Amino acid sequence: MASENYRGAALPPPISMQRWAAGTLARAVQCWFAVTVAGQLMFAAYAIVLYGGAALRGDMAGWNAVMTHGHVPGDTAGNTAIGAHLLLAVAIMLGGALQLLPQLRARAPRLHRWNGRVYVAGAVLASLSGVYMLWWRGTVGDLTQHLGTTLNGLLILLFAGMAVRRARMRDVAAHRRWALRLFLAVSGVWFFRVGLMFWIAVHGGPSGFDPVTFRGPFLSCLAFAQCLLPLAVLELYLHCRTRGAAAQYGMAAVLAGLTVAIGLGVAVATLGMWLPRMH
Repeated sequence: MASENYRGAALPPPISMQRWAAGTLARAVQCWFAVTVAGQLMFAAYAIVLYGGAALRGDMAGWNAVMTHGHVPGDTAGNTAIGAHLLLAVAIMLGGALQLLPQLRARAPRLHRWNGRVYVAGAVLASLSGVYMLWWRGTVGDLTQHLGTTLNGLLILLFAGMAVRRARMRDVAAHRRWALRLFLAVSGVWFFRVGLMFWIAVHGGPSGFDPVTFRGPFLSCLAFAQCLLPLAVLELYLHCRTRGAAAQYGMAAVLAGLTVAIGLGVAVATLGMWLPRMH
């Protein structure tokens, strides 16, 4: 009877197959991370050259070349908030990439902790200043877009608090999960830009929105998808990485497709929007 039960039971997949699946998923994550960080560093360089260069030249009106109400004469508080937001955006993009490097955590844990403190503080301040700019300074888009971006900002505050709380509790595994969620939420505005450029490239031009008023159903959806879609993919990844080979191969395929989409969006944004304004 025991032998019959054994023969009728489902056997686990060979160890070699499971290892290949885990390795494939790990490589897919590495490729996604490399493309994402490269795109974020490109955006950071663009922000430094465009906005930092204008400030150094004393040409504060240059902030209005891309950003609506980037600099308003006489509005000291608003101009300061925008300047701080831009500075923090650059800092947290650089710091976020460092935080996710396992080599840094293993070889320089003290640097990881201090960089994490700076990253969390910067993310919170950038979120608060961004919400201020959105509702009190004025920007393009409609109410739905503003609500989506505000949700993004609130999630940043939530994830930052949970990451810090879990770190203080010495719950390393939970801290890393919340830190990943924080990284994706902080990257929401960047995902919006890259997603928009990918959409335009695929459709050969603006589709589903008015490029003059910057309003339309696609942008309304993208305002929520900029953070909710990456977070959903993360939760799917956290689920699949401890499952069988089929789930891991499937997750690797999803990440590969997203990496191609992000890479295309970054390429279009770099060539069509960022590099031309860096001269």
